[in-house]
Amino acid sequence: MSSHKPVFWALFAAGGTLSALLAPVLIFLIGFAVPLNLIDPEALGFARVSGALATISIALTMLVIIVLFLWHAAHRLRVTAHDLGWFPDSVAVVLFYGLAAAGSVASGWLLIGTT
Repeated sequence: MSSHKPVFWALFAAGGTLSALLAPVLIFLIGFAVPLNLIDPEALGFARVSGALATISIALTMLVIIVLFLWHAAHRLRVTAHDLGWFPDSVAVVLFYGLAAAGSVASGWLLIGTT
């Protein structure tokens, strides 16, 4: 009998690696560079970002990033809930992985469905 664990571990590891690489950049850009006028605030304005997301390659890249972040967070929340005794593990699996799956589908629909 095969296990589903490698799939979730792969998503968790990929999401963790990606968030470790991207989080400092996002914190710098949004938290420091824009407020300190190191870069033009219009560079991250709605019109520009919305226009970029209309490109299918950028929309797919954002979708991959969002999905991996969601699955990484879901696994972290599952382990935390289990360690703190909030839910039985079976409930935590359905709750957190279900939310990650729903968020993944919603992100796909919003990013790809509207492109």
